[in-house]
Amino acid sequence: MTKLSVNINKIATLRNSRGGNTPNLLQVAIDLQEYGAQGITVHPRPDERHITYKDALELPKILITEYNIEGNPIPKFIDLVTRIKPSQVTLVPDAIDALTSNAGWDTLKNSGFLKEVISEFKQNGIRTSLFMDVDLKLIEAAALTGTDRIELYTEAFASQFALGNKKAINPYIESAKLATKLGMGINAGHDLSLDNIQFFAQNIPNLLEVSIGHALISESLYFGFQNVINQYLYKLQS
Repeated sequence: MTKLSVNINKIATLRNSRGGNTPNLLQVAIDLQEYGAQGITVHPRPDERHITYKDALELPKILITEYNIEGNPIPKFIDLVTRIKPSQVTLVPDAIDALTSNAGWDTLKNSGFLKEVISEFKQNGIRTSLFMDVDLKLIEAAALTGTDRIELYTEAFASQFALGNKKAINPYIESAKLATKLGMGINAGHDLSLDNIQFFAQNIPNLLEVSIGHALISESLYFGFQNVINQYLYKLQS
């Protein structure tokens, strides 16, 4: 079964907007796990505009599911991850001022750097994943870095699916097949939602994990966390 990891960045954004501790990020993470989330994802950025490094360090105290930390592997981030030793680190080539993740790795240009960083994480017992576009040449190159998994960047699929273009899934199917053939696991994330998650999960072979934040938090404003988590789990299992 595909695991559901919930990205809680937006909870931190809401909390930070008032400067206090409401909503309580740790309590939300506890509740999400109780409702069925099989992982918690955070993406601390250098400016700490949502998840702070302090948050990232405190979360292991209450997590009973998988912990996935996303980010650009700058030295400060590498130090944080190797200190925490989460279940998984997902490497994302974000610019410092990026509003949100908007591109995958160029694994040809960054091959040497990624090999070095991934080796350090794996020496610390941390599973690694690379945020990737559906480019077969770059996925082939990703396999040479030693990464355990890739996370398919699904914004293009989500945008086209909303327009009724179901053929937008095809590059993702081919990318997943190639990654599996090369020995890498498949994760996915970005703009996946209750509207498209079932179709995506049913068509992507060997999909191990989806990381969903913005849509899930937005949907929960209407339906509540527990109800939305259950809806995702149902659609992922169908």
